[in-house]
Parts: sequence; structure tokens; C-alpha cells
Amino acid sequence: MAKKDIPHQLTVAGLRMAYLSGDITPHEIIGGIIGRADRDKEMNIWITAPELAFIQPYLDRLSGLNPLDYPLWGIPFAIKDNIDLAGVPTTAGCAEYAYTPAQHAGVVERLIAAGAIPVGKSNLDQFATGLVGTRSPYGEAHNALRPELISGGSSSGSSVAVARGQAAFALGTDTAGSGRIPAALHGLIGWKPSLGSWPTTGVVPACASLDCVTVMAHTLEDALQIDKLASGFHEDDPWSRRLLQPEEKLPLRVAVPAEAPVFYGPFADSYRAAWEASLADLSEMGIPLVPVDTGLFSKAAAILYGGPWVAERWADLGGFIEANPGIAFPVTETVLRSGAAAEYNAASVFQAMHKLQAFKLEARKLLKEAVLVLPTAGGTWTREQVREDPIATNSQMGLYTNHCNLLDLCAVALPAGEAEEHLPFGISVFTPAEEEGRLRAFAKQYTKNEGGRG
Repeated sequence: MAKKDIPHQLTVAGLRMAYLSGDITPHEIIGGIIGRADRDKEMNIWITAPELAFIQPYLDRLSGLNPLDYPLWGIPFAIKDNIDLAGVPTTAGCAEYAYTPAQHAGVVERLIAAGAIPVGKSNLDQFATGLVGTRSPYGEAHNALRPELISGGSSSGSSVAVARGQAAFALGTDTAGSGRIPAALHGLIGWKPSLGSWPTTGVVPACASLDCVTVMAHTLEDALQIDKLASGFHEDDPWSRRLLQPEEKLPLRVAVPAEAPVFYGPFADSYRAAWEASLADLSEMGIPLVPVDTGLFSKAAAILYGGPWVAERWADLGGFIEANPGIAFPVTETVLRSGAAAEYNAASVFQAMHKLQAFKLEARKLLKEAVLVLPTAGGTWTREQVREDPIATNSQMGLYTNHCNLLDLCAVALPAGEAEEHLPFGISVFTPAEEEGRLRAFAKQYTKNEGGRG
């Protein structure tokens, strides 16, 4: 295989231009990615690392496809290892749980059909239970910019793979922020579609009723291109929905917290200053900023881990944990077993459902013709600090993400400058599922105002 320097930052648009001009070939890109993965082995990015043994058939297939007819022709992508790639083990971060699927996950099948090349299965917080990226027996994924810091999770390896130039985009999952958090910590775009918009067939469930497959990429253009190809009703997915694509138009209002957001960890002051700078940037967009009481979103978020929804995780994984005591990562097993608590009975489930339905109505009214903007992460820490206090740091990390799927919102995590050198700061924008067109329009305008970033 010919050796050629490949771009440090891989994007869909950039690679397509290079392929069509003949400047580089997919074979050369894959060769470079395999070399980079070997160089970064100690960063714990991959569970199944890039290698020709399983990539070659996808490369060979390209010779029979016209690049002009396949929008992802030759584009390398990473797959979180709780999402199935046919013929390659799915571990969900637990070797004893592993199985080898015969079929691709629904979303993987759609992307491969568009010409994309899967290059590996990325590391994750075990069973997608965590937002920090340190809960994996395959090692803690290192932050791509400052290795002593956490990568964010649970889609940890996916974010690092994109940031380290080993994929043009990566699939993660996002139940409570697992795609948006790691994207933000690496200065990436994290697109979380509406529930049911992308298929979840072939995805190991965390909370099946709330799970989303999500994408991380360097640019908003790339993320929206992947969304276009991945979304749509899937006849074999019981959670799939037929969602209309609303017209893209800017919101009439931007809802922001009436009280200053709270931040945690060693960089709390820097995050606070970055948030204030973000508000100034938002005000320059010409859309009225409306301070709102965000207590609604906090109350909804509390239902996820302080209510019976934790029992949904236990319903899916409890049998495996009971049959294999002590096999799971210790903090992961603690979280999963919390779903078996006696107070989470049928009555408590319906009580929470009714409360949540009222919250959804309130959120729809609040965000009609509007978007909500919050910080993406409640802070960040070193990997050592998270090891010392894994539960509290994880909870604080998800302070502004956990409400999203419970309230049937779609979201995008956007880069918003740096809190410190090599310490990205990010904001997240939310709309109800039926208002997704406003989310797209706002994100495009925001990234344009930011000088093209994202």
C-alpha cells in the first residue's frame, strides 16, 4: 500500500474533494489511519482497532461504485462498541458479554450503503453507563487534547478517534448526554437526533425507550449530512417513528437560564467565564435572549437516575449481571443494581410517566418557536479526580444533558471557544422533536457567526 501523508483533521467534505480530484485514495487514507491507531495505542481509543483484515472488503467494494452516486464513498467512520458491525464482536465494554452479530445495526447498514468504510469499534463506558470515559475494563480513553483529562463518555473512544484523525465521523449513543458530552470536550459537533429518527436496531440498550444513536464530527455540515443519510423510518425497529422534516427557519426566541449555571471541578471558574462569553456571542445573532426558569429541565432530569427509569437498565442487563456477579466494572455494576431497588415498582413507573408527561407539555409550550441554550457539560476533571469520586463527578458532568430524551427534545452540541488553552467549551441547543428545523437553522447561523467553526 502506498504511503502518503493524510490530513490531520478528516472531514467528509474534505475527503470527497480529495478523492474526486485524485489527490489521495481511500486505500491511502486507511493506511494512514491504521498507522495513527498504532501510534495512539496507549490512549485506549479502540476495542477493535483499525486493521485491514476486516476493512479490506469495504475498500474492495468501492471499485464497483461510482463516487458521484455514493455521498460517503470511501469515508472512514468509527462505531461505538455497543453498535453492531457484522462479523466483528460487539462487547459493550464487557468481554464476557461479547457476541458477534451476523447483521449490521440499522444505522450502520445505511451508512455503509452510502459508501462509508467502518474502521473499528471504539471504547466506551461499559454498557454505556457513564458520562466520563473512565468506566471501561479496556482502559480509560485519554482526552485527545490534554491526556490527563477525561475524554467524556460514554462514547469516549468515538470522540477521541475523530479528534485524533482516525475517522472523519463517529457513531455514539446518547441516552443522557453520552454523545454530546465527549463531543464538547474535544471541540466537536455532537448531533443528537429526535427519538426514533435514527434506527436503534442492533444497539445494545441502555434505556431502550430513551436511546439514540448520535454522530460526532468536526463540522456541522458533516453532521447534518450523516443525519440525512441515517434518519428515516425503519420497519424492523419497534422504536422507530415517522417524523416529518420541518422547514428550516430561525427561532423567534432563544431561551437561556435566568440564573447563572453552576459549574463543578477544577476548571469551574474558566467554564463560568466561557459561558458568559457565549451569552455575548448569542446576543450578537440578533435573536432575542429570553431568561427562563430552568427548574423544569432539572426536575425532568432527576427522573432519569432518581426515579424508576433506572429499572429499565436493570430490565435489559440485570439477567447478565445476576448470572455473572463481579464481572462488570465495579461502578457500572453499582449503577445497574440501583435499578433493582424495591421502590421501583409498577406504580412508581406510572407515577413517573404521568409526571413526565406534564413536564413534556410544559417544555413544548416554553420552547414553541424557540430554542433552549445551555452549557453542554457541568465541568470537567482529570482522570485521577474522577477515579477518586466516580459517582458525583459523573452526575455533575450531566447536569445540563440528562433531561433531553425524557422530554422528547433533539439537540446539538456546538463548540463555543476555549475555557483555557486546549480546553474546549461547548453549548448545547435544544428544541422539541417537531421543531427540529429550527435547531438546524439556528446551528447553521451560530456556526456561521463563529467564523465558520463547526
